[in-house]
Amino acid sequence: MRAKEGFVLRTIAGEKIIVAEGKQNIDYGNIISMNESAAYLWEAIQGKDFTAEDLAKLLTEEYDVDEETALKDSQSIIKSWLETEIVEE
Repeated sequence: MRAKEGFVLRTIAGEKIIVAEGKQNIDYGNIISMNESAAYLWEAIQGKDFTAEDLAKLLTEEYDVDEETALKDSQSIIKSWLETEIVEE
């Protein structure tokens, strides 16, 4: 899995959101808001291939979370990212 080109994390009015850059990515009906941990993962995977296990490892290294919970959260985040089409398999 890999993040699609043209999607950038920005902080706007204190909220972290994904902003589409480039004509091919513009969809004004879909703003993607991210919590702190999702934004951390998004920044960590830029330009890299990743799996749910990779994200879980990042979560356990950065936050006080067990591996099982981190993997479930990672799978949920990936599902959300796939649905919003900001990553591709």
